Amino acid sequence: MDRTFHVYILASESAVLYTGMTNDLFRRTREHKARKVPGFTQKYNVTKLVWFEAHGRATSAIAREKQLKGWSRAKKIALIEATNPLWVDISYLLNPDPPLEK
Repeated sequence: MDRTFHVYILASESAVLYTGMTNDLFRRTREHKARKVPGFTQKYNVTKLVWFEAHGRATSAIAREKQLKGWSRAKKIALIEATNPLWVDISYLLNPDPPLEK
């Protein structure tokens, strides 16, 4: 069975950043948005998905997460803005059950 692992960056309205890794990005972003994840993201209201990438192996996703966590804030911002210059919440891209067209 193939699994997909995601490395992601969330932002708050004041641009506080959080980098994480998960095997279910849809579920995990919903948990962050509902503030069900205690700790940093809950405390600073970090709920907007601004960047993510998929990995086929947990080990590569973990390595990438560690790499990004070691980056400067400026480098993370450049990564986000390369694909999402307006910092829009891209979590809508994850909906596994999009509404049917009429």
